Amino acid sequence: MIFDIYHVLIYQPILNILVGFYKTIAFYDFGLAVIFSTIFIRLLLYPIFHKSAKHQLVMQKIQPKIEKLKELHKENKEKQLKATMDLYREHGINPMSGIFLLFLQAPVLIALFLIFSNKLTPEVLSSLYSFITAPANINTSFLGLINLEQSSILMVSLAAILQYFQGKMMLPKIEKGRKLSTPESVGRQMVYFAPFLTLLIFMNMPAAISLYWAVSVTFSIFQQIIINRQFNPNPNEEPGKFRKKTD
Repeated sequence: MIFDIYHVLIYQPILNILVGFYKTIAFYDFGLAVIFSTIFIRLLLYPIFHKSAKHQLVMQKIQPKIEKLKELHKENKEKQLKATMDLYREHGINPMSGIFLLFLQAPVLIALFLIFSNKLTPEVLSSLYSFITAPANINTSFLGLINLEQSSILMVSLAAILQYFQGKMMLPKIEKGRKLSTPESVGRQMVYFAPFLTLLIFMNMPAAISLYWAVSVTFSIFQQIIINRQFNPNPNEEPGKFRKKTD
């Protein structure tokens, strides 16, 4: 039952988007089809990703305040939790948004893995909609250089490098002399750990998944640039407040 729902709502649409782009603006290059499909998916989910990324940035900005609340209410965990949640509400953020973003990516990654692991056989292409005809031959290479059905150290490395730069962009500046809290230290260590995890997970997977991840992270980098420009607090304002730009 769950698989049927996933097939209809996630797997089948992604397969059709891929093949649709492959036969049109990708000019029968599956690498370009993956790139166009990734951009299309990210545009559809842009509001969710934008809000989640903004929340993560605000979370990092207010981390010193959270640590002060922990110290202030260290003898009363209930008051500590209430004060922290009040701080989250004050800044309009959801601490679970980052985890939700990871889960949002998972169904797409699974769909791509299933599509390319099965090597786009006639059985796979039988899931195409009636208005999208299956191509007679499918070239699964990217610009004639990388076979997207096989693993590629080049694509995995590119995805990991881009993820590192995205992580660096999300780190807030630390005041000189201020000691980092444990969550802040962990967050900075994740900048290095996340790319390593990307290498570890995608190393033996079809290159199409690494390509999707690289394009998705690139999209996130540009999105982060927009958010960082919006996050321009007035010196007299509380940290974590977004200021709307005026022309």
